[in-house]
Amino acid sequence: MGKIAFLFPGQGSQTVGMGQDLVEQEQICKTFFKRADETLEYSLSSIMLQGPEETLKRTEHTQPALVTMSTAVLELFKEEGIRPDYVAGHSLGEYSALVAAEAMSFEDAVLAVRNRGLFMEEAVPFGEGAMAAVLGLERETLEEVCASVSDSNETAELANLNCPGQIVISGSAKGVELASDKAKEAGAKRVIPLQVSGPFHSSLMKPAADKLDKVLDQLTIMDAKIPVIANVSAEAVQEATTIRSNLIKQVYSPVLWEDTIRTLLESGVDTFVEVGSGNVLTGLVRKVDRRAKVVAVSNREGVLKVKELVEGVTE
Repeated sequence: MGKIAFLFPGQGSQTVGMGQDLVEQEQICKTFFKRADETLEYSLSSIMLQGPEETLKRTEHTQPALVTMSTAVLELFKEEGIRPDYVAGHSLGEYSALVAAEAMSFEDAVLAVRNRGLFMEEAVPFGEGAMAAVLGLERETLEEVCASVSDSNETAELANLNCPGQIVISGSAKGVELASDKAKEAGAKRVIPLQVSGPFHSSLMKPAADKLDKVLDQLTIMDAKIPVIANVSAEAVQEATTIRSNLIKQVYSPVLWEDTIRTLLESGVDTFVEVGSGNVLTGLVRKVDRRAKVVAVSNREGVLKVKELVEGVTE
């Protein structure tokens, strides 16, 4: 029998109105929206449900919003008695995964990512950093491109290794521009500049990591009850001290998402469930392995679909 992994989305999966049906129909989910508001001392839920989109897109709101949405849906899985064998999250989604693995409380995760978002915003003045998605170029070739740019006193680094042929680069605005041109010369099919407020997952984020370190000191991180595949290593971790140091590194290190999915496949996972808003991650899983079963779940209907799938397997 195959194993099941829960995947938790990161920035870019947010939409105004996400969780509206949960708040209206599921009392248990509604409490998470309320708890987020109480923890942050402002109405995150109204930004999630009514927007405006510009406000929701600000990373200090996006990050806790996605953790809230994912954790609310996760609660429905708990009610139905569905427990994953592994969890993983893309960038800030790793915090949702840690809540699922009971390594962090929901409140601590919301507080951590709210601060993480603020620190990432503050680390590099607006307009000085950039990110771009590079399509159709091998990892090694793109590494060489970035290294050649970094030699010229600009910064360009691999930030998200999402799936074969889709890698996001990050760094100084000039560095990313140079690397984008060189990537095209090296045979990239397309390079798409991303609408982001900073050079996330690059060494330019080290100041944010230092500040996050102090915040995590005030929160509780426990050993995970379910193995969490870490972004920075693509390896399963459960020990609290490792989880903590990974969260600091994760701010300025690449997200090894393709490797994470391969680790899960090698561990016997054949069913991937994206928990929360959107279906970005299910798309990426398909690009790594077309045969994997993938489901994106944002409400009880989706949870029951997974239940059928899982019970169909166990009988």
